[in-house]
Amino acid sequence: MTQLITTDLVELDQNLGNSPEDVIRHLAGRVAAVGRASEVEGLFTDAFAREQKTATGVPGGIAIPHCRSAAVTEPTLAMARLSQPVDFGAKDGPADLIFFIAAPSGADQEHLKLLSKLARSLIKKDFTGALRSASSEAEIVELVEGALADKPAAHAAAAAGSSAANASATPAPQAAGTKGGPKRLVAVTACPTGIAHTYMAADSLVAAAQEVGVDLQVETQGSSGAKPLDPAVIAAADAVIFAVDVDVRGKERFAGKPVINAPVKRGIDEPAKMVQEALDAADNPNARRVPHFGAEEQAEQEAAEKGEHIGQKLKRALLTGVSYMIPFVAGGGLLIALGFLLGGYDITGVADKVVVENNFGNLPEGGLPIYLGAVMFKIGALSMGFLVPALAGYIAYAIADRPGIAPGFVSGAVAGFMGAGFLGGIVGGLLAGYIAHLIGTWAVPRWLRGLMPVVIIPLLASIVASGLMFMVLGGPIAGLTAALNGWLSGMTGASAVVLGIILGLMMCFDLGGPVNKVAYAFAVAGLSAGSATNQAPWQIMATVMAAGMVPPLAMALATVLDKKLFSLAERENGKAAWLLGASFISEGAIPFAAADPLRVIPASMVGGAVTGALTMAFGVTSQAPHGGIFVFFAIGNVLMFIISILAGTVVTALVVLALKRWAARKTVDTVETVPVSV
Repeated sequence: MTQLITTDLVELDQNLGNSPEDVIRHLAGRVAAVGRASEVEGLFTDAFAREQKTATGVPGGIAIPHCRSAAVTEPTLAMARLSQPVDFGAKDGPADLIFFIAAPSGADQEHLKLLSKLARSLIKKDFTGALRSASSEAEIVELVEGALADKPAAHAAAAAGSSAANASATPAPQAAGTKGGPKRLVAVTACPTGIAHTYMAADSLVAAAQEVGVDLQVETQGSSGAKPLDPAVIAAADAVIFAVDVDVRGKERFAGKPVINAPVKRGIDEPAKMVQEALDAADNPNARRVPHFGAEEQAEQEAAEKGEHIGQKLKRALLTGVSYMIPFVAGGGLLIALGFLLGGYDITGVADKVVVENNFGNLPEGGLPIYLGAVMFKIGALSMGFLVPALAGYIAYAIADRPGIAPGFVSGAVAGFMGAGFLGGIVGGLLAGYIAHLIGTWAVPRWLRGLMPVVIIPLLASIVASGLMFMVLGGPIAGLTAALNGWLSGMTGASAVVLGIILGLMMCFDLGGPVNKVAYAFAVAGLSAGSATNQAPWQIMATVMAAGMVPPLAMALATVLDKKLFSLAERENGKAAWLLGASFISEGAIPFAAADPLRVIPASMVGGAVTGALTMAFGVTSQAPHGGIFVFFAIGNVLMFIISILAGTVVTALVVLALKRWAARKTVDTVETVPVSV
């Protein structure tokens, strides 16, 4: 096997500049100079782009800049011991030992293995001491190869001098872990739609844990279903990470474990910090823990937790409700659209009669298309009927766990019966959840505890929450809902365009986050109210879907128009973004926004506003709540739908390219003027 590091890739006691950019550029040049990279600039661009996403400095005066790049011809490790330390973002100060890992673009596993092995070795004081005291490049190569091969650094003590000898006389410091072994962590990742954030957070957390030598196993509760963690793995775990925007399914499995709870995006942006917090919590007897569900002490423990403030709890509950509501809406909306496609808009008035009185042997007037259209329309309508109860039920579930589900569903059904709609479902779900939670805090005799979650709490919470909806809140909320629907239905001209701009901005503000989901939930909640004579809800749905398609499509287009402004990883993400954007998966633009949020997000919002304004102005409609261009049959005025999306895509791509070119010129000018001033 070719050596990962050679003496030609080691530099000792040199001043390579004053910034990570200078050091990375120099080491990229060294890798290219020994024939292991085809170009310096491509390797530097990819490595520095990775550095900008997350600083690679680690405690102990170490930095590990790294990347996968098409410019790299074989896996390579370059090392520099700096005479003038450089700040790579570690909290304990600048780094003097720099390890630059350059891997070919397809070497994912090899890349991660290098990182984890180096991380495990670099926390050992005798190893870093030996690196700092080594007198030659050959000695550095021997030390590093021994570490990568997991060989004991027997020569390290001698090389490190008396300090290493003293260290050998005392027990070696354990790597973060339990007695006799490393720490074991488990994690759950979940987002409202379970399409992108869920899996990106899982990958980021696993990679971060590998970098510090920690065994972490993740359960992704996403759109493809959750693959539960082995109970033995959970039992052996020292702590658990919940990187979620919705409630964790089966949370009781983790009862008693120290827990770190944060939004799913933090799992993408700060995976290393979350892993470290989990390791710290594992050793802290006072750390927050997953409550023992059904235990008498649960209410007291939850009241004492320094967890989310009320706003965060409300947001999490609402997003949980939306998450569970979406499957009903998606399936039901598409079936209704197919019913209209086969049976026409008149199917709404005859569907009940057709499905009851007819069958394949007794087709109605109009034949098989009318019969199939009626069946699909009715199934879809029944599915959509669960929209408000499911929303309310799972809002209550997020607040009170399983005892809140039944009161939430009942309150949602009451809201639907009263005509309170989406707003009534939210209010009913919150009421049911908090009432169920409150009842669960009552101190009851031991013989009654078993009946509390299955009988007492659902019964009393249903009576109180649904009673309030019937007698106090349902009527006013229904009036507000009717007024809102009337206002939306009467929107024409300039006012409709303004609404389109607002919805477009919201859809592109956080690319699948809470603001995006508020706009989406608003659209799907009104979808069932649309009809041939009231197309405003369908126009809102088309506007939301079209605007949400713009960011990934625009990033894909931008990578084609000017490849030099994007790293190799971004160019690869751009290829996938075509399909993600066409499918209405806004999260396809997240890799670009994470790397350059101050340019990508504003540019996306500009394009989203353009698309939103155009779809409303042209009266584009959508009877389907999801699917993007692939549900063209459910789109009214599909040509203008496409034109609106193309317009927003082009605008966003041009704006982001203009911003990136301006920023690139500034950086290049600064770099080029340094040698002149010297």
